[in-house]
Amino acid sequence: MNIAWFPSSLLSAYWNGAATYYRGLIKALHHRGHCITVYEPDAYHRQKHRDFDPPSWARVVVYENSEDAALRALQAAEKADMIVKCSGIGVFDELLESAVLKYKRADNYIVFCDVDAPATLERVEHNPADPFLECIPRYDFIFTYGGGPPVVRGYESLGAQLCVPIYNGVDPETHHPVPPNPDFTAGLGFLGHRLPDREARVEEFFLNAATQLPDQKFLLGGIGWDTKPLPANVRNIGHVYTADHNAFNCTPRMLLNISRASMARYGFSPATRVFEAAGAGACLITDYWEGIDFFFEPDEEILSARNGDEVAAHMQNIDAIRARKIGRAAYRRALAQHTYAHRAEEFDGILQGEYAR
Repeated sequence: MNIAWFPSSLLSAYWNGAATYYRGLIKALHHRGHCITVYEPDAYHRQKHRDFDPPSWARVVVYENSEDAALRALQAAEKADMIVKCSGIGVFDELLESAVLKYKRADNYIVFCDVDAPATLERVEHNPADPFLECIPRYDFIFTYGGGPPVVRGYESLGAQLCVPIYNGVDPETHHPVPPNPDFTAGLGFLGHRLPDREARVEEFFLNAATQLPDQKFLLGGIGWDTKPLPANVRNIGHVYTADHNAFNCTPRMLLNISRASMARYGFSPATRVFEAAGAGACLITDYWEGIDFFFEPDEEILSARNGDEVAAHMQNIDAIRARKIGRAAYRRALAQHTYAHRAEEFDGILQGEYAR
């Protein structure tokens, strides 16, 4: 199948947390015989901060940051068997979400890929005039990278023909164990950009724990934290390029995942970081959300915390030996059930069901 994909970016993870999701899934779909062309805008300085060369498994077209260029890119994709419009491109989202539907034919699929479904559903719930509401029933199907049954029910209540989660996963060729890097030495590492619906949770789960444990080292990676007051034992290293993610994941004794507020409320929304950490054999503490045990076994393959106090308790109670044991167990589970090859197989299963219907 020829697939035209409109994401935020495949080539740059700069202000683009979904980059590794797109890379892993599209690469795995290519290996299953699909031909993918990616159309991405030159926006938010992402192209200046590329961390990924155009791959052999996808053709990448970068269009100018203008409405005309976005519509021309869509027109160039009109003959594809499937056109996938992703959420959160950051520019011309509303325009493309409606314009892509004009290219619907009897022999193609128009698909919406929602990489932040909980936030989308909460947005339209609070704004009955949101133009996206009229688009939802017109997509052939909607797939999300999280949200589980609550998201499916939410989209179906808004008239979606078919909504299926295609979760994040791990590409073992990209995220895997590597030797520790002394530059990333810490008791706990957290990697995430400073976002409005995450900052308060970072304060609670990460900075609160750091304040309680002044003798332990904390490592903070991501964009936007330069102006944030931090405890003395927290080292801010700024943007961490994809090439350094494995070392970042493998070096600290433990890693921390902090979901965005809406994803935590809906549950069943493991971030890419969860699987990348598992793929590196890291011991991960995640903020608690419903559905954790759907992916990893609590206390055996992953740790969870409901607040910063519980994060601090894990750091005090889990030594390096136990942390390595948990990380190894997570690594085995990730390879057995949570690779992007598994996700691509699920994607093809959706198509086969659509063909039958």
